Amino acid sequence: MTQRFQRITPFLWFDSQAEEAAHYYASIFPDSSVGKVLRYDEASSQGSGRPVGSVLTVDFKLDGCDMVALNGGPHFKFNEAVSLMVNCKSQDEVEHFWKHLTAGGDPAAQQCGWLKDKYGVSWQVVPIEMLDLIADPDPVRAGRAMKSMMQMKKLDVNEMRRAMDA
Repeated sequence: MTQRFQRITPFLWFDSQAEEAAHYYASIFPDSSVGKVLRYDEASSQGSGRPVGSVLTVDFKLDGCDMVALNGGPHFKFNEAVSLMVNCKSQDEVEHFWKHLTAGGDPAAQQCGWLKDKYGVSWQVVPIEMLDLIADPDPVRAGRAMKSMMQMKKLDVNEMRRAMDA
């Protein structure tokens, strides 16, 4: 049996919410699950200052993508320089992911499909059709779609189409 190989694995640094976040994300996305949980032992606890027996890392699968969450302490915080992009096949998918990922997040960090969730992780919830709309061969139509998108928090392809045809 050949095991699937994923060359790049997103690794997310949390203060102490790694396991909670992994379970939360896995509840939102299809083909997701929480796997192995590694705990701090004596040696790793001494080096990090984290309590023995507390969660060190959590392996999880998010929509088929292997990921790892680490409880590394408060030293580093998430910022918008890196985000996780969620490609959506329909506006219904946009609505689903936006609803769950914005719950408890930072409303001020929402613009053009970008959001920050309750753990501080930045996401982009993007209807894949949007890329076709803003790259329309007619520059006037493409410009209207882009202008419409720039005024949105949650992206709405129906509204972008209406703007293109205005």
